Amino acid sequence: MKKSLAKRYEWDAFLYLLPAGLIIITFHVLPILYSLVISFFKYSPFNPVGERFIFHGVNNYIRLLQDEEFWSSLLHTMYYAIGTVPLTIAISLMIAMFLNSKIKGVSLYRTIYFIPVITSINAVSIVWKWLFDYQNGLLNYFLFTLGFEKLQWLESPYLAMPSIILMSIWKGLGYNVIIFLAGLQNIPKTLYEAGKIDGATKWQSFRHITWPLLSPTTFFILIMSTISSFQVFAQVFMMTQGGPMKSTTVVVYYLYEQAFQKIDLGYASAIAYGLFLIIFSMTIFQRTFFGKKVHYS
Repeated sequence: MKKSLAKRYEWDAFLYLLPAGLIIITFHVLPILYSLVISFFKYSPFNPVGERFIFHGVNNYIRLLQDEEFWSSLLHTMYYAIGTVPLTIAISLMIAMFLNSKIKGVSLYRTIYFIPVITSINAVSIVWKWLFDYQNGLLNYFLFTLGFEKLQWLESPYLAMPSIILMSIWKGLGYNVIIFLAGLQNIPKTLYEAGKIDGATKWQSFRHITWPLLSPTTFFILIMSTISSFQVFAQVFMMTQGGPMKSTTVVVYYLYEQAFQKIDLGYASAIAYGLFLIIFSMTIFQRTFFGKKVHYS
């Protein structure tokens, strides 16, 4: 009797999981496997039926290694990652420490900082594109009012990527602030009290208490921010279309060009798996070299 009840509960659990499992398999697992298969083909759905699938073997991956535009887009992606990840971590930590202190209206401040996170990236990109507009943008209006020359924020190959980095830092701050805030609130206050008794300054308390005990939180944010930065697409698509002079063509945007403009889905899939291997390798590297320094309390 007990065994039959246990089996019944097991089947009940499987039935509860079935809808979510079907969604994951249909919209995640199967597309991943399908893209892996077509990465070994020259595939275009608009070709005649007999010419849609042409087996290429590893030629798409060989082409990837020899593609100068891909390596250029990878450098642009790394530039974006280096520009966003360290600054996002530093600014988010400072804001989180401010919000962790006893100030009036702290709940309101937390809400304000988190609003950009839940706002559509497309809507945010449109607003920032207007802010960066050369003729009517708010930023150039302030520069002109203060007596400075207007800047071609999105039209200059030297300023376009920094402009996107600036917008992306603002967009992602709230999420990292909340994570840091949770980490700060898990640090026992008795440690700070003991530090005060020993005569520790605020900097010494931060260096010897806050920073070491926040290392798991910082490590998590570092990993997630790096992965996210290598997948940047929407803001580039909405604000610059990869320009000017391909200065903001990142890997995912280059993948989009190959897949939906040149309709070379086989090569685009090879790019996707190339990017996956790069992100996976970077995550392993970070786990190996930075993970050792993490202090788990």
